[in-house]
Amino acid sequence: MAFAINGKFTSQAVTGVQRVAYELARAMQMSTAPGGELDVFVPQNVVEPGAHLKRKRCYPWLRGTLWEQITLPIAARGMTLLNLCNTNPMFKRGQVVMVHDMAIYDVPQGFSRKFRLWYRVCFAMLRRTKPLILTVSDYSKKRICHHLKIDESRVAVITPGADHLDRVIANPAVLERLALERDSYCVIVGSLDPRKNLQRVLDATEKLGHLRDLKFVVVGGRNKRIFNSEEVEQRAHSSQIVWAGFVPDGELKSLYENAACLVFPSLYEGFGLPPLEAMYCGCPVIASSRTSMPEACGDAAMYCDATSADDIAAKISEMMADAKLRQRYRTLGVVHARAFRWEYSARKVLQILYGRAGDQLSNFAPSASTG
Repeated sequence: MAFAINGKFTSQAVTGVQRVAYELARAMQMSTAPGGELDVFVPQNVVEPGAHLKRKRCYPWLRGTLWEQITLPIAARGMTLLNLCNTNPMFKRGQVVMVHDMAIYDVPQGFSRKFRLWYRVCFAMLRRTKPLILTVSDYSKKRICHHLKIDESRVAVITPGADHLDRVIANPAVLERLALERDSYCVIVGSLDPRKNLQRVLDATEKLGHLRDLKFVVVGGRNKRIFNSEEVEQRAHSSQIVWAGFVPDGELKSLYENAACLVFPSLYEGFGLPPLEAMYCGCPVIASSRTSMPEACGDAAMYCDATSADDIAAKISEMMADAKLRQRYRTLGVVHARAFRWEYSARKVLQILYGRAGDQLSNFAPSASTG
């Protein structure tokens, strides 16, 4: 059975979903197991890091969604397609689809009407075409089965890795640029939409009067849906808030390595990669106790009630008051995160494609004369 990877993600900026796709594709291609020779079908506008993948086959006609829905199924005719970023060619037979979460159903207010409509159409087709589905956590698996009415036997969990950070060289210049000192700031990472819960972190900073020298470094882009009032703008420009914006991986690694902790009070996550990355770099983590976070962080994080600014502030205060406690969470975090490796994730995907799931895949695999 011939397989190929949907490489639409190689033309997109890297967020959590694209990171998973790139690292899985890379690890599968580096594997010595059967299937490691997988080709990645890509559009013409490939950017880094996707440009560094091996065995790319470029199909230059069209871009974006049109490329995925029209060009890709023609290019992959007669093959089974592995899609790693939620969407797939809707009318192609023979596919495996990784769905990261059910946020458009569980927290629809975080998305535009157009975005919700498109994803609901895509997910509705999954109910009809019945591909094998991959996802990133048991939590997401349960939500997928609930919303899409899919039997659990058709959904497999592939947890992300964190060891891509071994290839990243930390760049401490970011500390000087942002006027930061080791162990004197907290990091907040994420695309700053309402699900990431920035508002409550800003509220929490106002309850930390005894920690006036503590800074909060926000990594990621601003979102107008968050900054919708003068009150929020005023808090966002507090002397304790440092806007780092988007930073390269080397700077992010240095921020993790030197931070007092990562504060990640997200309201909704399919998995939650930033806490795992922070742990891998030896950064203590304060994480939300909601959705998939306890599954991703295990016993290696301090948990907070993400709906309570008081509790977020209390947990930050507790972490900052005790250097031994921070060291304990550093040690626990490193041990926990080192168990999450892309090589293991890739092997599991290849096993599913070429091993135990072969019988399932053969139920909908294309013949040489079908698309």
